Amino acid sequence: MSALQLFRVQAGEAIDSTAGMLGALRVQIGGLSVFESNLIKTVALVLVLMSLRWLILFAVRRRTTDARIQYYWRKAVSYTVGVIGLFVVGRVWIAGVGSLATFFGLIGAGIAVALKDPVVNLAGWLFILWRRPFRVGDRVQIGTHAGDVIDQRLFLFTLLEIGNWVDADQSTGRLVHVPNGLVFNTPLANYTRGFPYIWNEIPVLVTHESNWEKAKTILHEIADEHGGQFTQAAEREILAASRHYMIFYSTLRPTVYTSVGDSGVVLTIRYLCDARRRRGSAQDIWEDVLRAFAKHDDIALAYATTRFFDNTREGKPPLRPRDGE
Repeated sequence: MSALQLFRVQAGEAIDSTAGMLGALRVQIGGLSVFESNLIKTVALVLVLMSLRWLILFAVRRRTTDARIQYYWRKAVSYTVGVIGLFVVGRVWIAGVGSLATFFGLIGAGIAVALKDPVVNLAGWLFILWRRPFRVGDRVQIGTHAGDVIDQRLFLFTLLEIGNWVDADQSTGRLVHVPNGLVFNTPLANYTRGFPYIWNEIPVLVTHESNWEKAKTILHEIADEHGGQFTQAAEREILAASRHYMIFYSTLRPTVYTSVGDSGVVLTIRYLCDARRRRGSAQDIWEDVLRAFAKHDDIALAYATTRFFDNTREGKPPLRPRDGE
């Protein structure tokens, strides 16, 4: 028997059993008070809805072992059953409410006055479902908190934290629970949605006396080796993302920029990398840089030092002070 057939049989048995229970209750309800009658109906409805939720999730678990699919089904079924239960149970307890709009209007007015923050968080949850600024599995930053989204709920979502005291966007192991309402008043950055790559930069400082042009050529070769592999894939991703966002770049190939710092010439490698491999890619590039520079005597990495400069001996001849000055 397939999982679907088993689900149909079990669902039929549950419905028959519930119908029988409700029939027996109707015989007894005649001698009960309104409160007792409503309480029995409420318990029966809750049991029916819980059984239906369990049966659906059981069928899903039988048909797939994918944790992501099971997660989305569990969330969707739980929310759907909850909304149905709220409406049905509300109709049992509130007499004279003839329309769904009136019922939810009464409930919403009371909740809005008493529970402002939870209402805002609930509205944030609806906004997240509608606009999809992120999904479970995305890497995001909201305010000072950054991490991978591992759960979404009615009033909050949960991040597996990255950064903080840990360098280069690696996990700290902490779970951060963020209220959904923050999406309305706090900027949210998504590392992976729309365009799954990020730009990373590595500044390499060489001494003023080094052959910086040779060093720049070497860095270009290393950057192309590590970052060039993402160029074609990134072009396809940008083409797809441009249908929804105004994203464009004049070039996606790795490059090296030149500038001058206090202690030497700064050669900055700029390249595309996977959002979750920033530290690993930087390590691979640095190891190749150290190996390459070790082979050339005219290239040296710079660091903070103290040096005395004698212009009369070391300066350029036209700029040296004249005798007697």
